[in-house]
Amino acid sequence: MGNCIVCGTSTDGPICDTHQQDVVFDFRGDSPDQLTEDRFYRGVVDGYADFGVFIDLAPGVTGLLHRSKIDQRLESLDWDAGDTVYVQVTNVRDNGDIDLGWSIRQSDREFRGTLIEEPEGDRLAEEDDSDDSDDDDGTATVDDTAEAGSEPAEASDESSGEAASESAEPADSVSASEAGDGRSADGRGAVQVEADPQTTSEPVETDAEETDVEESEDLGYERTPVGDLRDQVGENVRLEGEVVSARQTSGPTVFELRDETGVVDCAAFVEAGVRAYPEIETGDIVRLDGEVRVRRDELQVETEALVALEDDEAATVEARMADALDEEAAPDAFEPLADDDPVAAVTAEIQEVATAIRRAVLESRPVVVRHAATTDGYVAGAAIERAVLPLVRDEHAGGDAEYHYFDRRPLEDGSYGMTDATKDTSRMLDNRERHDEKLPLFVFAAAGSTTDSLDGLELLDIYDAESVVVDGVATAERVAELASAVAAAPERTAGTLAANVAAAVNDDVRDDLRHLPAITYWEAPPAVYTDLAETAGLDETATTRLREAIALEAFYQSYEDKRELIIDLLFDQEVGLAEQVSEQFREKLDAELQTAEANIERREVDGTPVSVLDMDAYTHRYDFPPKALLLDTLGRRHHDETPVVVGFGKDELFVRATGEVDLEAVADDAAARAPTAGIAASGLRTGKLSFLSGRREAAVDAVLAATVARL
Repeated sequence: MGNCIVCGTSTDGPICDTHQQDVVFDFRGDSPDQLTEDRFYRGVVDGYADFGVFIDLAPGVTGLLHRSKIDQRLESLDWDAGDTVYVQVTNVRDNGDIDLGWSIRQSDREFRGTLIEEPEGDRLAEEDDSDDSDDDDGTATVDDTAEAGSEPAEASDESSGEAASESAEPADSVSASEAGDGRSADGRGAVQVEADPQTTSEPVETDAEETDVEESEDLGYERTPVGDLRDQVGENVRLEGEVVSARQTSGPTVFELRDETGVVDCAAFVEAGVRAYPEIETGDIVRLDGEVRVRRDELQVETEALVALEDDEAATVEARMADALDEEAAPDAFEPLADDDPVAAVTAEIQEVATAIRRAVLESRPVVVRHAATTDGYVAGAAIERAVLPLVRDEHAGGDAEYHYFDRRPLEDGSYGMTDATKDTSRMLDNRERHDEKLPLFVFAAAGSTTDSLDGLELLDIYDAESVVVDGVATAERVAELASAVAAAPERTAGTLAANVAAAVNDDVRDDLRHLPAITYWEAPPAVYTDLAETAGLDETATTRLREAIALEAFYQSYEDKRELIIDLLFDQEVGLAEQVSEQFREKLDAELQTAEANIERREVDGTPVSVLDMDAYTHRYDFPPKALLLDTLGRRHHDETPVVVGFGKDELFVRATGEVDLEAVADDAAARAPTAGIAASGLRTGKLSFLSGRREAAVDAVLAATVARL
């Protein structure tokens, strides 16, 4: 039996079942059937094919990372043959073929440990031959610990070595340089010396607690802001700030420390795979002394002393960080993208949302954008992404920080129900427990503002997860109470408001956003935004093609957002891409419209003509266009003939009317007219009601009567 290197529980081998995916494995076998599915492995790029990348996991053991599993376009990968990469083995086929999955973690430091997998079993990387310790593959071996935060015993001229040697001077002990393999560190820069068991019965060790206090107070380093560390490489510094995260690698413990100027990784070594400074937790205000180094082109501080601050000292640091955060989070004087009265009326609200987003980035909290899976929603989400990602890159040194600190997740109906909220809550709590990650800021764009999102928003609120809302519909009173900031203008689309929020978050991307509002209007965009798009080089035809292309991709990406395709369409505007996708949009929509219009039933309800479509009978289920988009288009085409268009399926119904209709009031009225039909509003943003399939005819009649009564 052994102990898990992540959680310390007893297990067969160095890692427990729970934490298999928290570490990366170096495969030393010679056959695919020796691999373990779902584990992450270090591999080497062998070559490219049209359908993906071949990755060598060991000599003669090669897997395929299919292009569909890559979190970006294959052509945009900057991997070259021979590069070390990280992948997940998702399946080993009977014929020996290996299916690989994408890993957003592309360095050893992003995992919580490194292990060797051999046919005989798993073992620590530090148990490898000593001649492997010089491999520049990111594995922190015992001989590599000098670079990971603790100097070798013979390097007694360094600060930690000197402190340990001086504390071990009594005649009945040996010096650190003489200790050889018997030395170990306590995680604070002190050295504990074990005597030869043949010459003495008890080990002699330093007073680690006393050494810690003396080092943290007497090293005499000048306090240096994190933002100035680039000019201090090779020098000893003192940092004061908040521990953002603590992750255990197979070598050192890496603390991510934030002060009022930035964030930096600080490596502390006690013993390979053993947690240094276990008393230091995420959220602690600390003082850290160490040497600034550059490791794999990224700044890192090699920790020599680390203590948690309390009382007045902690309050001083917190106040300094809070003042700086308030000043930095508040956007500069904001000017809307265009001279537009509805947007100008909510300028203060736009700035509040922007401040919340900027603060989350500065506090190292992930930003999760939840947007409707529509053109309006995708444009809104992409606008905020365009503004936030550069700030994340500036704030965090890690090359993959943007995947840890920003995420964009579509919502099919634009409402935030318990299913989505439960997934988000489980994920954020798991990340907090396993990776010491802070709770995210949830940004709802073209989503989350209506009463059918309350259950989900209240679940987030129970766990104190902050949320903000950006929308083009009126925000429910309770939603406004739950959100820390709301920017809503019912006369404008969510994409219009989100583009303005993005400009307030990061003025450097203002020019990238000019064409976005015009894309989000299916009918007659306001002239100010048509003109603004033209200044970005997009005429009416170009914006129409983009609108259609985004609508098609929004449907096919409803359940899993691929960030790069939408960005290519909206910002890179690759030649022919929008035109090709929009052509598919028109072909599919026109074919569906032709069938639908041939089968629309004309009725009269209380003297008002209405149009009714049986969507189960006369549309293709599970194919484009979605029902809401089809009904939107039918409503626009037929509003001169009939003020009400209703499409119904097995147990759901969509309402489109020429005037403003309170869908909740319609649902209540219809429920009173057909009390056994189970009628209820289930999608306020999409105009959807649900009913019992066995009472379909009664439900449709009741909804038509209730809708006409409110015109």
